[in-house]
Order: sequence, then C-alpha cells, then structure tokens
Amino acid sequence: MTNAALHVARTGLDAQNTKMQVIANNLANVNTTGFKKDRADFQTLAYQQLVAAGAASDTENKFATGLSLGTGVSIAGTSKIMTQGTVTPTGNSLDLAIQGNGFFQLQRPDGTIAYTRDGSFTQTAEGTLVNSDGLPVIPQIQIPEGTTGITIGTDGMVSATVAGQSEPTQLGQIELASFTNPAGLQSIGDNLMLETAASGAPQVGVAGLEGRGTIAQGSLEGSNINIVEELVDMIETQRGYEVNSKMIKATDEMLQYVNQQIS
Repeated sequence: MTNAALHVARTGLDAQNTKMQVIANNLANVNTTGFKKDRADFQTLAYQQLVAAGAASDTENKFATGLSLGTGVSIAGTSKIMTQGTVTPTGNSLDLAIQGNGFFQLQRPDGTIAYTRDGSFTQTAEGTLVNSDGLPVIPQIQIPEGTTGITIGTDGMVSATVAGQSEPTQLGQIELASFTNPAGLQSIGDNLMLETAASGAPQVGVAGLEGRGTIAQGSLEGSNINIVEELVDMIETQRGYEVNSKMIKATDEMLQYVNQQIS
C-alpha cells in the first residue's frame, strides 16, 4: 500500500509540473499579439477495484459502496481558450484585428495554409501583403506602386488611394476562416495554427457573415491572458506540488518505520 502511495504522489508531481509549464508559457506570452491562453486538463488514472459496489457481502447482504483505489492523475491535454483579447489602436493602416470569431489565412512555403489571430501585417518590396515572417495573406493582396493610403473595411475589402487617380482602387478582399472547434487547432509557434481532425475543416468567407467576426483596421488584438488569474493558478499549482512532495516524504517515513520495526 505504501509503495502504491509513492506512485500516486509521483503522478501528482508530474501533473503539477506540467501544469506549471503551461502557466509559464501563458505568462511568457502575455504581450504576444493574438495569443490565446492554454489550460491544463487533469484526469484520473485507472482505479483498482478490490470490492465492487453491490457485490454480495454474504448470503443476504450486499456492499453499499465497494472498495476502489485510485492510481493517480495525469494531464489529459491542454485546451486553448479562445476568448477575445483586448483590441488596441496602433495607427498603422496595415495592422488588423479580428473582433469576434475567425482567423487570418497565411500561405506557408510548402503551400499549406496556416491560421493566425496576429494581424500585424506589412508589405514586401513588390507590394504583397505579408505577416512579420513574410508569409503572404490569402487571398493575396497586391498593393500597387504609388499608393498613398490603404483602407480596409470591416468586411475585409481592401482599397488603395493611388497618386494621380481620383477614385480609390479595390485590391481584393481579406477573408476569414472559422472552425467548428477552434480549440482543436494545433499551435506550431510563430503565432500560427494548423487545421486538425479535431478542429474540423475551415469555413472561409467574408468577415462579419455566418458567425465570423469583423476586421478593425489600425488595431491589434492583444493576448487574452489575465495576469492575476495566472498568478493565482501558479500559487495553487505550487501548493499542489508541495502537498504531493510531502506525501512522498510521509510515505518514505512510514516505510522506514516498518523496516526498523521488522529488523
């Protein structure tokens, strides 16, 4: 029994250590544009059923509760919390924020599509609208030479004011992708996420329609990290780790006592 208690406490240490890593990553990304916090989800390990509830205790009676011993805890996974971050004006016409559901689409070098909430875009020397790593926005937007101003509507329609022309020129429309289960997207770093079987296929369309959010020009969405909440979770995790450490120490002292008495 005491050896089993050591094992259970060890699983508690492992789980709390993993949760602390999740919290540390959240706090590290408190100023990351469009970052969505992660939450560590716990689950119990298998139970050892020594006596089944309802089993016969004798010829006339049954056990009311039974006897089951847990074998510990593990991290079932990390859930991404997709709540809205604070939208802050920047004054940069190529900075875009999504208010509501949806993701910008970016084309990776291998041709696959990545998704992001980070709308800090810029343009290449050729005028292509790209993110900070040079990945082009999909659908691709080409800003003509001589452009003096860019206007992007809440529906993603991009217009340019070109020197020598009296009327704005429409350059295209930035579309958003939405997912049935956005928490199922796979984070790969660089503020990018990929489609998975859990997220479902992307539903691409005009911003502001079919449940997709609208686009705010000249603004960026901050992370949805609440520092106070993360610090409270950090203290709670630290206490949980300490309790499991004390359990290992107490179990070890019990084993020492038994060994001393037997010897």
